[in-house]
Amino acid sequence: MTRQQIKNAAKIVKRNCMNKNNVTEDLIGDIEKGKFIEERPVMCYIACVYKTTQIVKNNKINYEASLKQVQINYPDDMKQGMLISIENCKGLLKKYKDLCESAYWTAKCIYEDNPKNFLFP
Repeated sequence: MTRQQIKNAAKIVKRNCMNKNNVTEDLIGDIEKGKFIEERPVMCYIACVYKTTQIVKNNKINYEASLKQVQINYPDDMKQGMLISIENCKGLLKKYKDLCESAYWTAKCIYEDNPKNFLFP
């Protein structure tokens, strides 16, 4: 998939997760640009996106599933950078027991590690 195809496919995920977590575009609209608002609904929105994109197993972010989704869905020019960022941030998966917190801090870490290749609905 191209970057634009990923973004287009993510629109449905975004709408569904916005509704489930009662968040507005003001709260989550600039996550892809690095604007992470530290509020519970935003954290759970990110967790919802991760659940919907099948990287959550047993109510935890799954490292292997994350790698697999990048391999399947990301364009070749973005894959290696994202795989490295996931590796660099995987330590956070054990730090937080709560899925919403784990998702939030992991997404933020991945953005900070590789903002150029970070995609988020």
